[in-house]
Amino acid sequence: MANKHTVSTNPTNIGWQIQSMPDINSTYSIAKQQTLATNATTIGHKQSVQSTPTVSNTRYSDHGLIAKTLVSLKKSQNINKSNDGNYKTQFLEMSAIGSGGFGTVFKVKHRLDDKIYAVKKVQFGAFSEEKKQRILNEVKSLAKLDSDFVVKYYNSWLESNHLFIQMDFIPQSLRSLLNDKPIVFDRLPDEEMNVFEYFISCEIFKEILECVQYLHECKPPVIHRDLKPDNILIDPNIRSNRIVKLCDFGLATNHDINSHTVSEYGHTFGVGTLKYMAPEVHLGKQYNHKADIYSIYVIGEELFSIDLQA
Repeated sequence: MANKHTVSTNPTNIGWQIQSMPDINSTYSIAKQQTLATNATTIGHKQSVQSTPTVSNTRYSDHGLIAKTLVSLKKSQNINKSNDGNYKTQFLEMSAIGSGGFGTVFKVKHRLDDKIYAVKKVQFGAFSEEKKQRILNEVKSLAKLDSDFVVKYYNSWLESNHLFIQMDFIPQSLRSLLNDKPIVFDRLPDEEMNVFEYFISCEIFKEILECVQYLHECKPPVIHRDLKPDNILIDPNIRSNRIVKLCDFGLATNHDINSHTVSEYGHTFGVGTLKYMAPEVHLGKQYNHKADIYSIYVIGEELFSIDLQA
């Protein structure tokens, strides 16, 4: 042959090296034919010879994207299958400490810092939009009311059609205190309290009034609308010389005292617990922050074991 071409394969880059190139066109043609033959033999026809690499790369790129999407969907399905994945990962559930119309409160232990918290778990997905907004209102209120007068709020998140609200854990409420008070002071429920019990009751009532005063002096004022012994917490760890804190702001609402229109001045009627509900709230009349004062009056009767209507 006039022009001898020697061609060798390099296994590291699977390419062809032309060692002698007197004729570029003929050399390229021979190299291309030998490349196709070698590829077919080496991989056993498991992969087709590609004459249009641009289209082929696009096809394999699409397969990779689809695979990634399927993996993401699988992960999402696995998360949805597990109830409270994030909740179970972060917290060790110890016991249920309270429940109501909007959910259940659990005593939990954080797996990292070993601290005890209260987490309120609310089934969020099945509720109407109005009820969802009412539940989210509690989160907004707690985040805004960062004070010694209100239970401390830490975090909230949505997961598996549930809303989780992480708060300070305070073991005792005014309800449990009212149940234990006669026993502690060794008297029957219908007997008069001694001076020591009376003094302690006055201090507790004063702190309740201060908590409600804080809400009503916010801008705009906040109406709790569900003040009752169950929603008044007694913190044994005295902070800022206080033991009383308010909780459960699911029914709280703002009140614009500078507006006198019906739409802004009026509020939903029949909201709260009937025993502690002000008459104007129960009867569907217009009301303001003073509705909370009626609730305090009923709480005061229980705290001092008196009946002002007798």
